[in-house]
Amino acid sequence: MLYEIFTFVIDTVTGLFAGFLLLRFWMQVQRVRPPMGLAQAIFQLTDWLVHPIRRVVPGFRGYDWATLIAAFLVSLLAMVLDVWLISHFSLNTILLLAVFRMVQWILYGLMALLVLEAIFSWVNPQAPFAPFIRALNEPLLSPLRKLIPPLGGLDFSPLVALIILQILNKVLSEGFPKLLALL
Repeated sequence: MLYEIFTFVIDTVTGLFAGFLLLRFWMQVQRVRPPMGLAQAIFQLTDWLVHPIRRVVPGFRGYDWATLIAAFLVSLLAMVLDVWLISHFSLNTILLLAVFRMVQWILYGLMALLVLEAIFSWVNPQAPFAPFIRALNEPLLSPLRKLIPPLGGLDFSPLVALIILQILNKVLSEGFPKLLALL
């Protein structure tokens, strides 16, 4: 039971921190300015890790690779603490688990952004965060909006995107143990 509590705390803390790092990366990729309070919080929480990495790995082609590397390092730390403490897996297995965890975090983050956009569209489309969330979701939704026109004035593209992300997550979750078994 103590191990489950420990892993729950580690997974929660690292997941939230990595979520901020991935949001920071996605905001910079999309060139979206968040509301000032959110921007300050994200940068204050993550600068201590991103800035030292940025000295070694500068941005390239407009992408902040230091932030993405920081998110991977957090994922790697979570895997080391979760897995390596109870059983000694190889370094390759731990690295693969860290990549899988980071992909899951990305998928969960995209799903959360879609749910937030749906909530804002129903509750308060003029909320201060609504344009910010909408801009972050635009790369996911614009290709779907070209394929699925609004029906009766309702935009079903967020629902379709959410279903696609969940299917992708299921495929990865089912296929990953099989991949690990091959190693």
